[in-house]
Amino acid sequence: MRSVLEQAIGHYHESLSDEVAGESQAILDGELRRRGLYFGDRPLCTVLRPRFLTPEQYRLLRDGCAILLRAFDRVYRAALENAALRRQFGLADWEEALMEQDPGFADPSPTSRIDTFFLPDQGVFHLTEYNAETPAGAAYGDALAETFLALPAMRPLLRRYDVRPLPARHGVLHALLASYEQWGGGKRSAPRIAILDWREVPTHNEFVLWVDYFRARGLEAVIVDPRDTELARGRLIAAGAPVDLIYKRVLISELVERCGREHAVIRAVESGAVCMVNPFRCKLLHKKASLAVLSDERNAELFPDDERRAIDGHVPWTRLVAERSTRYRGRTIDLMPFVVAERERLVLKPNDEYGGKGIVLGWEVDAATWERALQTALAEPFVVQERVPIPSEPFPSFVDGHVVLADRILDVNPFAYHGAYVDGCLSRLSSAALVNVTAGGGSQAPTFLLEPR
Repeated sequence: MRSVLEQAIGHYHESLSDEVAGESQAILDGELRRRGLYFGDRPLCTVLRPRFLTPEQYRLLRDGCAILLRAFDRVYRAALENAALRRQFGLADWEEALMEQDPGFADPSPTSRIDTFFLPDQGVFHLTEYNAETPAGAAYGDALAETFLALPAMRPLLRRYDVRPLPARHGVLHALLASYEQWGGGKRSAPRIAILDWREVPTHNEFVLWVDYFRARGLEAVIVDPRDTELARGRLIAAGAPVDLIYKRVLISELVERCGREHAVIRAVESGAVCMVNPFRCKLLHKKASLAVLSDERNAELFPDDERRAIDGHVPWTRLVAERSTRYRGRTIDLMPFVVAERERLVLKPNDEYGGKGIVLGWEVDAATWERALQTALAEPFVVQERVPIPSEPFPSFVDGHVVLADRILDVNPFAYHGAYVDGCLSRLSSAALVNVTAGGGSQAPTFLLEPR
């Protein structure tokens, strides 16, 4: 017997005639253009069906992520006090120095995103990355959900099923304002917000959505390139006026590489002239080595039983690439010979990159390419991670006047706040094993909870 979700997806696809799909695609294309739902010059969404989860599946994700967030927070607090533990994260010297700066509020990542592959039939998810620095997609996702709810393709489904979006913008807003209030010693005045990133980034359209969202709530907001800021009379100046709160979307590593350690933004944050979310300390957990720290046997005693079970169940075996011995599935191994021999079950990832940059999937390259990648990984911080099962689902597209169903690999990425709870979810689809819109082959889809009426 088919599950509720399988029945709903089957009903959706059966109801999607070429005529309805064509009408829906025309409306979707128009809304993507009108709302600026583009990643650079590419449409954000290339399919005609949302991602559906049941309330039970979302609860499983939410509850499991909450335990993992406690583990991340525990290891973060321990690393602040323990230099040896902190070295396991592979921080650069300048990152170590910035870690000393107290951001003025408790959470290293008031906003974050937990990137997972979810296997609903098995009731398990695998956390492959923790985006603790610049989680993107919340405004895009909310706008896509609003667009999809009004498509003709959704009409037959809505007659039979209760379909609810999982909005995320409000969570980001509350995290920003709560951090600003704590930074300011409890003051509740409305801040002037700067959305900070390079003017040429492909996510600029999402920043425009954020400006509209903030302004609709009575908050002044501007999009600012770091190169257009200055520190004057004890204030950070951007777009002609002082800034109170930075919604940081620029990567700290890129800011330092391009503009230097003495840049106005860095000096303003360090001097307490401006509040920045996420702060410099987010770098510790954002490093891909944070998953190695959680899963390494050397650190097991840090965690209570429920957190260890969650780590074992949801975090794939991950290690910082180095000449060392370690444990794998109950046995001691020499790491480098093991990584060479077990290429087809392993992935190499740069410790601090995004958008799929530098990732090498062992099962997609030959032995010589893998060994060259390992030499690079030994010279600069990389992690090696065990391959996890990758789910797929059929999704419809409208191609040459007809509905075409094709399997898409998909991930599910809950948004998290204050390192404590999940609210909202981003879903990405791809025809390739590397599921990432930035990498060029993916699509974002809105995520809905679904249950029978």
